[in-house]
Amino acid sequence: MYSGITRGTRKVVDKRSREGHVDLVVDLEKDLSANLELGASVACDGVCLSVAGIDGTRALFQVVPETLERTTLGELEAGSLVSVERSYRIGDEMGGHEVAGHVIGTGRISALNRDAGRHDLTIDVPRDWMKYIFPKGFIAVDGSSLTVGKTEPAGSFELHLIPETLRLTKFASKGVGARVNIELDARTVAIVDTVERVLEQRR
Repeated sequence: MYSGITRGTRKVVDKRSREGHVDLVVDLEKDLSANLELGASVACDGVCLSVAGIDGTRALFQVVPETLERTTLGELEAGSLVSVERSYRIGDEMGGHEVAGHVIGTGRISALNRDAGRHDLTIDVPRDWMKYIFPKGFIAVDGSSLTVGKTEPAGSFELHLIPETLRLTKFASKGVGARVNIELDARTVAIVDTVERVLEQRR
């Protein structure tokens, strides 16, 4: 599990296609590679990946085709940056909300407002996801725990990003048309699905 508080961006130093998967090598640098072990979970752009190899500060991740199709990881190349978070341990501060790294799919930035020092994004997603997305609710976008602003039932929601979030993530470099990884809040999904199931049974 993760807190959704991105610790910074790190560089993809190698990408290789293998039979049945793609190898991604990310330089986590000294701070994020400390005490790293094989099998450890690391969120890269919000996708939970397992460490399959370690070489100094560099971590190898093996990404299967389903993950490449469902997320933005297939767009990465050597030299790309990824937003990174190590999994949290019991006792760590929970600064965001519980994030599993299980991306449901991607959304697309449809509008961007940088006027008067603001940095607001509008993200389009499939309409059937909107029943799980509420104003002031949680959502993970590229692994970052964010608070939802205004929503449009037809299939979009707004985010209002603070400078610190922009400093630690890739949002500042993303423009209109860019894809982002979306993870819905698991508790919200469970509540909505349960209510729908109960109402259906009563009918």
